[in-house]
Amino acid sequence: MSPEAVNLVATRFKVLSEPLRLQILQYLENGESSVTNVTKAVNSTQPNVSKHLKILQDEGFVAKRQEGNTVFYKIADESIFELCDVVCGSLKERYSEKSAIFG
Repeated sequence: MSPEAVNLVATRFKVLSEPLRLQILQYLENGESSVTNVTKAVNSTQPNVSKHLKILQDEGFVAKRQEGNTVFYKIADESIFELCDVVCGSLKERYSEKSAIFG
């Protein structure tokens, strides 16, 4: 890979290194949702959730649409769940005695 490609891949992984962003993605896996509902689901504040949604949107993981004053987000790149499945599967094997935490 070229240095530019390595940097793009590293940036993508960096975006996914924040636990709250993973929680947001996991919640949005069930379908489109308003920022208010995402905020409640991940037990955070609206400004914090909005900041993380913007980062996820900039990286292409989620897309947004606005309806009046309400902003809705949905998954834009379904491949993220394939990556999560690979990582979770690997962790289940490595920590088989703790595999229940990966549900």
